[in-house]
Amino acid sequence: MRFMIIIKASQDSEAGVMPSNELLTAMGNYNEELAKAGILVAGEGLHPSSKGARVRFSGDKRTVIDGPFAETKELIAGYWLWQVKSREEAIEWVKRCPNPMPGTEAEIEIRQVFEMEDFGEEFTPELREQEQRAFGQKKC
Repeated sequence: MRFMIIIKASQDSEAGVMPSNELLTAMGNYNEELAKAGILVAGEGLHPSSKGARVRFSGDKRTVIDGPFAETKELIAGYWLWQVKSREEAIEWVKRCPNPMPGTEAEIEIRQVFEMEDFGEEFTPELREQEQRAFGQKKC
C-alpha cells in the first residue's frame, strides 16, 4: 500500500522561514531510517504558496490564481510517499517523525494512494496499458 504523508504548512513555512540546521539534521536522520526500512519512495519540501499558482476549472474556462493563498492550515509544506503494509504502519512511522514545525503545533496528514486495482472493472486493460505507458516503472 502506498500512502502520501502530507506535512501541513505553518505561518513560518508560508513566510519562507527555512528550517534550522537542527531540524534538517533530525529530518535527514529520519529519512535515512525510512530508507533503511525500505518504505521511502519519495519526499520533498515545498516552497511557500506565494511562489505557487492554482488553476480553477469552470466548465471549459481556466482561471490562473497566483499565490499566496489565505488558509495556512489547508496548505502543504512538504510530503513523503511511502510503501507500507498498512495504514497503521504509516501512523506508527509518522508518530516517530521529528516535529516538522518546531515551536508551534504541527499536523501531518496520512492519505492512501489509489492503486490500479482500486478502480475495478472501469479500469479496462486498455486504460491499464495507457497508465503503464504514461508512468512506466515509476509507480509501485
